Amino acid sequence: MALTAQVKKIIDCYENENAGVKGNLVRMLNTGALAGTGKMVILPVDQGFEHGPARSFAKNPVGYDPHYHYQLAVDSGCNAYAAPLGSLQAGADTFAGQVPTILKYNSSNSLYSNNQDGNQAITASIQDALELGCSAVGFTIYPGSDNQFEMMEEVRDMIREAKDVGLPSVVWSYARGEGVTKDGETAMDVIAYAAHMACLLGAHIVKVKLPTDHLMDSNAKKAFEENGIDISSQAARVKEVVRSCFNGRRIVVFSGGAAKGADAVYQDAKDIRDGGGNGSIIGRNSFQRENGEALDMLGKIMDIYKA
Repeated sequence: MALTAQVKKIIDCYENENAGVKGNLVRMLNTGALAGTGKMVILPVDQGFEHGPARSFAKNPVGYDPHYHYQLAVDSGCNAYAAPLGSLQAGADTFAGQVPTILKYNSSNSLYSNNQDGNQAITASIQDALELGCSAVGFTIYPGSDNQFEMMEEVRDMIREAKDVGLPSVVWSYARGEGVTKDGETAMDVIAYAAHMACLLGAHIVKVKLPTDHLMDSNAKKAFEENGIDISSQAARVKEVVRSCFNGRRIVVFSGGAAKGADAVYQDAKDIRDGGGNGSIIGRNSFQRENGEALDMLGKIMDIYKA
């Protein structure tokens, strides 16, 4: 597929990248129902690591099988499927070449002590990504955690290592820890800051939560108010996150969050589109639904991004 104007505009922003990185970005942007639009819908299934199997899959038991998620990504026309090492290995041969994959490189779990600040273990390697034929690797950082600087150093090294073999990096940038209040985890200033830090670390694709209109930091609140930054609607807040990602020079996608009603999911997609975001990375709101309902929902989300 030739480069559309939308995809070329995105790729031209990655000025210091090798052909492998750019080629894999193009591969994801040119795959599925949104191919060539510059928009992305990614299916992430790392919740088994984060929350455990029953909490993640019992609601739709076919989700216990990694093949189900591969097939959902293929059938729905997702741009990519992101998962930890074992999940990708379980379907690597059966689904080879059918959908771009993103190897989730680090993981946490819900058995981790609440007395400890947020952290993740390295659970895969670049060699694993190459053997699996992945199109990208993914990492999580927790700005605000006592472990944030170690995580940032790990991620920066991993981004460098991935670039050396032509793989782009997706950074999940989720603020949490002693330095962040509960409301602050989705505060407008905090989300924009977390997204910006991911860009500064060299992320090719940034994943963040949708922000609320709360402003956690008093100094940031002053800057927002003095400079008249509009955060009155969700679309306006998405626009500010996009602006924080090098004024739109980096791909930014937004997580679907906890399971919720279909109308709320569609409204999120409309606001992401209207705010200039590149798309959604939507897990529980798709794979916890019955297959037919999930395919219908993902199709409607993609239609929203095409509009």
